Amino acid sequence: MRTVYALARYQDCQAAIDFLTSAFGFRAHETSKDEEGVVNHAELMVGDDLIMIGRGKPGGPGIYIAVENVDAHHDRARAAGAEITMDLTDQPYGSREYACKDPEGNPWFFGTYRP
Repeated sequence: MRTVYALARYQDCQAAIDFLTSAFGFRAHETSKDEEGVVNHAELMVGDDLIMIGRGKPGGPGIYIAVENVDAHHDRARAAGAEITMDLTDQPYGSREYACKDPEGNPWFFGTYRP
């Protein structure tokens, strides 16, 4: 079972899936859509590895790390000075997660989701 996942944000996840599978040979593994049928999360296989993409403002890759107790993790990160960029959120694909930046501005994503 994996713990660390590469993550990229796209305004149009379906277009990103189409491009990444066509251009780079990634394989779509799973997608999650909102009520309007718009893809808001997807997992793509790269060989035996998996990357995740999600809806959001593009701006560089991030790292997603699965943790057991995301609420406690969030509280510890905030207390240590992490800039919380997305409060704890229950996602439609079954994860509870949050996002933050470290003191250098690097994005980090933590949640309970383990594909």
